Amino acid sequence: MVSASWLLALGLCWSALGGGAKLSELGGDEERHVLERTELSRRSAGLNEQSCTALAGVEAALLNNTNTFTFKVRTMGSLSLAWVGDGSGVLLVLTTFQVPLFMMRFGQSNLYRSEDYGKTFKDVTHLINHTFIQTEFGIAISPDQSGKVILTGDVSEIGGFRLFRSKDFGLTFVSTDLPFEPLIQMLYNPGDCNTLLTLSITSELWLSEDFGATWRKIHDSVCLVRWGPKNSIYFTTNNNGSCNDKGMLELRKTIDYGQSFQTIATRVYSFVLGGRFVFASIMTGMGTKRMIHVSVDGGELWNMAQLPTVNHEQFYSILAANQDMIFMHVDDPGDSGVGTIYVSDDRGTVFSKSLERHLYTTTGSDTDFTAITSLRGVYMTSVLTEDGAVETVITYDQGAMWETLRRPQNSHCSTDTSTNRPNRCRLHIHASYSTTMRMNVPMLPLSQPNAVGLVLAHGSVGDAESALSPDVYVSDDGGYSWLLALRGPHHYAILDSGGLLVAMEHTNSPVNQIKFSTDEGQCWHTYNFTSDPLHFSGMDSEPGSRSMNVSLWGYRNDFSKWVVITIDFRKLLTRDCNEGDYVQWLAHSADPSGSNDGCVLGYKETFLRLRKDSVCWNGRDYAVTKKLSPCPCTVDDYHCDFGYYRPENSSECVEQEEMKGRPLEFCLNGTTEQLQTSGYRKIPGDQCEGGFQPDRKETDLRRMCISNALYPNSLSENGSTNTAVIVMVVIAILLMSAVTGVWLVKKYVCGGRFLVHRYSVMREHVEANKIEGVDDVDTHYMETGKAQYNEDSDQDLLE
Repeated sequence: MVSASWLLALGLCWSALGGGAKLSELGGDEERHVLERTELSRRSAGLNEQSCTALAGVEAALLNNTNTFTFKVRTMGSLSLAWVGDGSGVLLVLTTFQVPLFMMRFGQSNLYRSEDYGKTFKDVTHLINHTFIQTEFGIAISPDQSGKVILTGDVSEIGGFRLFRSKDFGLTFVSTDLPFEPLIQMLYNPGDCNTLLTLSITSELWLSEDFGATWRKIHDSVCLVRWGPKNSIYFTTNNNGSCNDKGMLELRKTIDYGQSFQTIATRVYSFVLGGRFVFASIMTGMGTKRMIHVSVDGGELWNMAQLPTVNHEQFYSILAANQDMIFMHVDDPGDSGVGTIYVSDDRGTVFSKSLERHLYTTTGSDTDFTAITSLRGVYMTSVLTEDGAVETVITYDQGAMWETLRRPQNSHCSTDTSTNRPNRCRLHIHASYSTTMRMNVPMLPLSQPNAVGLVLAHGSVGDAESALSPDVYVSDDGGYSWLLALRGPHHYAILDSGGLLVAMEHTNSPVNQIKFSTDEGQCWHTYNFTSDPLHFSGMDSEPGSRSMNVSLWGYRNDFSKWVVITIDFRKLLTRDCNEGDYVQWLAHSADPSGSNDGCVLGYKETFLRLRKDSVCWNGRDYAVTKKLSPCPCTVDDYHCDFGYYRPENSSECVEQEEMKGRPLEFCLNGTTEQLQTSGYRKIPGDQCEGGFQPDRKETDLRRMCISNALYPNSLSENGSTNTAVIVMVVIAILLMSAVTGVWLVKKYVCGGRFLVHRYSVMREHVEANKIEGVDDVDTHYMETGKAQYNEDSDQDLLE
């Protein structure tokens, strides 16, 4: 494990530039604020007030569109909010106050509803009969934007729990008593939100097909459950009733709402659904190691992930999974705090090296790996350099090549020619690792699919890689170039599909000023939204970044009540955007005159984007417009193949030293495959045509291989006696082949040709890991109600 002293030393290194003082107190602050005006273009004038033109009539336009509401709950209580529907303007707020009273629990809940994007609220607690709503369940909103809402009420004083169900955006509620005590929040079927799943505190799996009106128990002893595609349900179970006995679980599946079940894996430690992949951690051998298995057909057929072997002090973690491929971190030996990122083929099985020295501490299990959703194929993360500095790197082609971020033109960085530190002035972006180190980073990097190329993030430039008060940087081209936009840490949000950015200073002092930009962060304007400053707690807007309303949450100086101030910026943008307000923009472009310029993942993308000098409203119906053009294949369209890697600053794939002289063999679909390759494998999802076509061939050696994952048979609760006979025959066959299996394992697994390793961390934090295919509920929690996510991990076994 990474020692606490090592982490502390790294944290001090990061914060050396800040020194614990405010920026205004630092020596040389005057110099730091002087911009290199002769080098600045109009595009990078974020902090250059002389290059920014003030917007006329801001106060008048916004003053009449600022609304304040005070909630009854005191600040020591919790407050959760949820947007209902898309464009409906409906916002539900649930306040909860709870205290223990002797051997009993006393609680009070209030429900508020707004239908004008949070400008005004109505107390609708009577709709739920003043019932106490459990804080841990909060508000469950259907993901289909149909207006379905579920609240779980605690009426244990009269014998149970009660659902309050709404199909009309929370306008009315119908109550239903539950025949069990729920353990988790109600899980909507993404394909049919009238169908719900949940677990009881006695580990029973319950299903409703009529939006919670009636329920039936479909299985006992269930540990973890997830909705899969096409109404399928995946869950782990243990016949002895103990979910603590991990490694002895069965992974089961039903496609008919519990009428029949199929066991798709045994000896399971944990599982995750991501993209089109099913991942399972399977106990192997004598039960001392785990190996990750991957399925692309819903668990009918499993393959082991082909990766380097690891020892018991190492671990690995799935960083991201989409419909094409998987990113996976493999820990380096020696508790160094770094590892290697590997990327998979389109089967999620054969992996190749992508990035070395990837920063991932085993103590906190936090990494800076971030998917940039505003441009395809772009990911950022941090590496630890040989001299101990933390450095941000970025890939634009799904991990084929990585490069360090470019230094923003308008950020000042003093260099020391007496030291040999060429990387001193590179931009470092702060993400999850910085928050783990308790640095002053109130928000992670932010991007949205409908705000093309736009990224907001906290960052710093300098030798220590970080300051206690990092600044806000903006990129408008998916991370190629960056602009210093705001001094110091801020909360920020994207509105109107990127046409409007808003930010609030992160400070312990009361605030009354919000900042906003209509040109993607080049110029910022201010608005004093109240004459009575409040202690700011958070900022929220409708999911999807299409709204023009932002709500600021906090409390006044007496700390007695929650206050929300909602600002509608619609009146600020006085006209709708027209055709002349948009300009063509070629993504991934450095030199538009080049024939291959903009060719990434096999094609060019030309977007229509809002001109930066156009102050107009995109509107809720705005849709990203783009034109695709195919490209000929080049070496940039390929990952390095299994056993190969790209040295730093090189596009050529070379063979890994440890693989030289070894036959490239791996196990697929129960047989040994031999790979003959020139070192290149096309990036999953790449659509290039013709051009560079390297030799690659997989040959079935027609030798059986064993993965130690059982080949489970379909088990139906309604099956005939023939099933038992078939099971007995299969068991007999397995026993007869046991000697052969042991020989094969020794030869191909222990011999090192058959590259596998045990499974460790499967995290299900959707935003942090960007595992597509996992439901994400648009429910936000203020202060004490921070959202919690389950995770399957064996980190405790690594210490």
